[in-house]
Formats: sequence, C-alpha cells, structure tokens
Amino acid sequence: MTTTTRTPRSIDETITATITKDGNSGWACVVLPGSAQRFGTGKAVKVAGTADGHPFEATMLPIGGGTHMLPLRAALRKTAGKDVGDEITIRLRQRFS
Repeated sequence: MTTTTRTPRSIDETITATITKDGNSGWACVVLPGSAQRFGTGKAVKVAGTADGHPFEATMLPIGGGTHMLPLRAALRKTAGKDVGDEITIRLRQRFS
C-alpha cells in the first residue's frame, strides 16, 4: 500500500485580486495569471495561506495559458465578508508536494 505524505515548503506570495466566477465550474475563485511560471508547473498546486487574514488550504487548478485559479470556499468567503466582485488579498505561505 502506498501512502502520500504532504511535505510543506515555505513560500511567500501575496496577490490582491477580484473574486470572480469560473466560467466552467461556476466556482468563486481568484485567477492567477503567470502562476505556472511562478510555481514551476502547469498542474494542480496544493497551497495554504490566508485570505484577508483568514487561514485556508486549497488546490490551485490550472485553467490554461500558464494560469491557475484558486477556488475560494463559501465558508471562507463568508468569514472574510467577501463575495464575487469583491477584492481580496491572498497570502500564500506554504506549498505542499
């Protein structure tokens, strides 16, 4: 049986962006242009950090063209008092591999 261990690596990326709805999934998210180059991959990237100071863990999903989207769960948006159309500051502190 194989088990997967999540090994965190420290990162320090801060992004301020508008929360949008993904055209395919309808999920509320922040779009991160150029993220594939910054993170060295066009695949999914598991991250942890804060959204307007509130902690979260999520998986950045590739949407093409070297861009990822970071889904923002409803509970996190509610805690932060944010919704689609609002600006939010994301600080990524860890990346899991």
